[in-house]
Amino acid sequence: MFKVLITTVPFGDKNRYPLDLLEENNVEYLVNPINKKLTECELVDMVADFDVIIAGTEPITKKVMDGATNLKMISRVGIGLDSVDLIEAEKKRITVSYTPDAPAPAVSELTIGMMLTLLRSVHVSNSQMHLGHWHRFFGRRLSEVVIGIIGVGRIGQGVVKHLQGFGCPKILANDLSSKQNSGKDTNIEWTSKVDIYKRADIISLHLPLTVETRNMIRESHLLSMKSDAIIINTSRGGIINEDDLYKVMQSGHLSGAAIDVFDNEPYEGDLNKIERCLLTAHMGSMSVDCRTRMEIEATEEVVRFITGKTLNGLVPEEEYEVQRQGL
Repeated sequence: MFKVLITTVPFGDKNRYPLDLLEENNVEYLVNPINKKLTECELVDMVADFDVIIAGTEPITKKVMDGATNLKMISRVGIGLDSVDLIEAEKKRITVSYTPDAPAPAVSELTIGMMLTLLRSVHVSNSQMHLGHWHRFFGRRLSEVVIGIIGVGRIGQGVVKHLQGFGCPKILANDLSSKQNSGKDTNIEWTSKVDIYKRADIISLHLPLTVETRNMIRESHLLSMKSDAIIINTSRGGIINEDDLYKVMQSGHLSGAAIDVFDNEPYEGDLNKIERCLLTAHMGSMSVDCRTRMEIEATEEVVRFITGKTLNGLVPEEEYEVQRQGL
């Protein structure tokens, strides 16, 4: 009997089909009993007897894998792989799969919602109304601002598609891969990150966390942005230096920021002191349909693995190469 540790929470809350699927295939499973994101030490204490981890964003490090002597597979619920030591998994012949397509619609929609919220100061008005203060804020519309998208993969492309529906005349874009070009979409102007920092009214990040992108945006980059610019990060914590963002916003620079992902989660830092900084609890993928799809896809991969079938979501070689380059 295969034993599966489900570390990501919640799991099966809105649709228990993934749990039913494990039971139908005679799989013994344990859902994270602590009901929060696990630390490395907590995970080490849990993994010893398990063959498979259905994982969230908790750190699956060499130390964790050394303690998981039976581990044969990691099935990641989601797209980010910075939390998984792929090189160590490869050395130990541990198969890794993920669900890269499932979260994209929910994250791209949340990003648009954050743009609208920040442009119209909805979050600030709400907090002030709860304190009994009545003040009407002037704002801007999406079709009247310059928007910069850094990272134009699955989620970035979804954001661009939504923005075009709002009649945005020009979208500045930059991508780390070779996909960027200026010939396919007349609405998109491919340009450098530096140019986006200087010209965009809204900058939205949709990048993986790698050696190249960690602390990619620091104080000097933030100060090079327009004084009333907005920055949004729904990708990975660590891409914007949080201390620098706090310092810059405390000085009055930037009209708003929306941050859904953090270096350490749950987040307990100083950004919660900045009223015009919109903070959410890593909930980009947390729509019922997308979260359910992620859980089902990750569980179906486990069933395929234990029944010897071909996997649909094997992590591609280029993701391993990204981590090799960081060694």
